Amino acid sequence: MPNVDSAKKRNRQSIKRNLYNSAIKSKIKTIEKKVYTFLTSDSLDEAKKELNFFFKAVDKAVGKNVIKKNTGARRKSSLSKKVYGKRKND
Repeated sequence: MPNVDSAKKRNRQSIKRNLYNSAIKSKIKTIEKKVYTFLTSDSLDEAKKELNFFFKAVDKAVGKNVIKKNTGARRKSSLSKKVYGKRKND
């Protein structure tokens, strides 16, 4: 337990930020699971719509430094590959 006032405040801020960040990460995971659900049920149009929500949520999280830029790009890329498939030349 911190004794100094500034350390106590830091602890409060850390707890608050942890809750905020975990809520955003949970939202991203939930949307990602929805996309996978639509993919397995062969409703590609719904998956594409949900993919837009996923992109928006990831971009917001990157903008607020909840996740790193490359992590966001990697997750968006891998999910969009699964939705749209690989290119014809690959």
